[in-house]
Amino acid sequence: MDFKSLIRDVPNFPKKGIIFKDITPLLKDPKAFQEVIRQLADHYKNSRITSIVAMESRGFIFGGALAATMGVSFIPVRKPGKLPWKTLQETYELEYGKDTLEIHLDAIGKGDRILVLDDVLATGGTAAATIRLVERAGGEVVEACFIIQLTFLKGHEKLKSTPVYSIIQY
Repeated sequence: MDFKSLIRDVPNFPKKGIIFKDITPLLKDPKAFQEVIRQLADHYKNSRITSIVAMESRGFIFGGALAATMGVSFIPVRKPGKLPWKTLQETYELEYGKDTLEIHLDAIGKGDRILVLDDVLATGGTAAATIRLVERAGGEVVEACFIIQLTFLKGHEKLKSTPVYSIIQY
């Protein structure tokens, strides 16, 4: 299936000079969405993953569906103040400032095998911060998975030794 044909370019979003890769046309196509989840489930079926950690907010769409399909737990990573229990925080640098992510303190057990999942890998800051959170919580990151990888931004380099898998590359 040609998933790239279902990704819409939105110029100058969220700011001038950025071409945003919009996944909503892919989500609108039930067969395409199901096929993405099926391909990911097939890719990870023998990986012994115990949990999928996905980042707010578009990562939740794919992470929740994949976790349900694979029969593993789903763990959300959110912006500060959005999770109701005790959390671990990780602050990271953006090209225009800083941001912070949180995960529940008791979300991951020592030795849990984690798949980190988001919709897009761009500069890698969010994914790298999430990997650090998982490791601080005692989990082992098996791989970082993305629907889209913007290879020209070299975000995978920020993920250091974490393997990266993506369905669509630009």
